[in-house]
Amino acid sequence: MASRTTTSGGDYNLSDPVNSFVDVVRRMVLQPATFFAGLPRQGSVLGPLVFALICIEISAVLVGLLTFIDVPGGVTWLFGARGNQGFLAFVGGLVLAPIAGTVGVFLTALVTHLLVILVVGSGHSGFGATFRIISYSSVTSLLGWIPFIGWIFSLYRLYLATVGIREMHGTTTGRALLVVLLPAILILVLVLVLVGASAIVYFRAA
Repeated sequence: MASRTTTSGGDYNLSDPVNSFVDVVRRMVLQPATFFAGLPRQGSVLGPLVFALICIEISAVLVGLLTFIDVPGGVTWLFGARGNQGFLAFVGGLVLAPIAGTVGVFLTALVTHLLVILVVGSGHSGFGATFRIISYSSVTSLLGWIPFIGWIFSLYRLYLATVGIREMHGTTTGRALLVVLLPAILILVLVLVLVGASAIVYFRAA
């Protein structure tokens, strides 16, 4: 009798999609540091991308279902869609999710990798490593759709990204955390500058 193919370790396995998906989710939840440390740094990113898109599509399906039961978080609650409009919104979400997901993963990985180069320096492991970090961190999409508490899983996603950057790029936790938080810091600084500039203009005009 042929032995069952093992899926433990390494990238998401396209030849054993169901078992590999469950295995990756389990390791991302229970042993994220070990999981990231065991990933290849380069090579095809198709497996990681497909894993991310599966997570995103599952999330889109569940959010779409909220449309029909009219729970906060669904399209019905946000836009007042009913009947055919709700169904079309549901189908449209399913079609657009993988397209938007692909663009989102690549853009996020690109921006994150630029920050890795800036913060980590020349000792980084390459774009392939960063792409894997962003792709596999999408596992939080499986629960991030839940109304009111989805933000908790967004925070966990930041944690996963921090662990991934530390393990795959061989850097410190502090530097990895800086890479993850730097966009938010820059946005906060920009907002403060704009608010300050607006206040100065207002008081000068008063």
